[in-house]
Amino acid sequence: MASGYALLEAVNLEVHYGGIAAVKGISFALEEGELVCLIGANGAGKTSTLKALARMIPSRGEIHYRNERLDRLPSHALIRRGLALVPEGRGIFARLSVAETLAMGAYWRDDKAAIAADLERIYALLPRLAERRTQLAGTLSGGEQQMLALGRALMGRPQLLLLDEPSMGLAPMMVEKVFEVIRGIAAQGVAILLVEQNARLALQTASRGYVMESGRITLADKAEKLLADARVRAAYLGE
Repeated sequence: MASGYALLEAVNLEVHYGGIAAVKGISFALEEGELVCLIGANGAGKTSTLKALARMIPSRGEIHYRNERLDRLPSHALIRRGLALVPEGRGIFARLSVAETLAMGAYWRDDKAAIAADLERIYALLPRLAERRTQLAGTLSGGEQQMLALGRALMGRPQLLLLDEPSMGLAPMMVEKVFEVIRGIAAQGVAILLVEQNARLALQTASRGYVMESGRITLADKAEKLLADARVRAAYLGE
């Protein structure tokens, strides 16, 4: 990890569903502005890790964010502290328009001028949404809905984005467009923890990566080193 203090740190994080341990005492950290990926097979515990960080499910262990214990806070308190989750499946309300969906991302803010400026900034970053601002979210393509979910999260002015499977169900051309947006967001200084089934794309996008297997972190290194690791290439890159 690069020099500096940790923006987010998980210490001995555990998630249980009844008697089943989905996440088994993992520890990891992200620094300010980092784009870090978490890869692994289906059922490895990646989504459970993100949900625990976002306080959507109970967990054990400690979660530190800007030197504050997140594991003692309810999920609704996190957005005001600069942490947002873009969930697997996007979580879009089909009967809301694009503009209404983006407005939801700023529900807690009262700085109307800044909200309007942020909205225009997001339309500039995501021009497809600007073209479809009056269109119902449920009528958008899968890739457009993913962009809408990203835009909604950005309206909360996060310092850390948790992204869960942003390429799921998308055509290859749209996957590249979505990841172009993700790289653009990271370039603006927003830290990102990316869970992605496409391990090659995730590692090509991130600066560092963690590999999860059966609820544990088994490898951690710079992304380019993980791309070259024979174990990663055999297990996740089809080589």
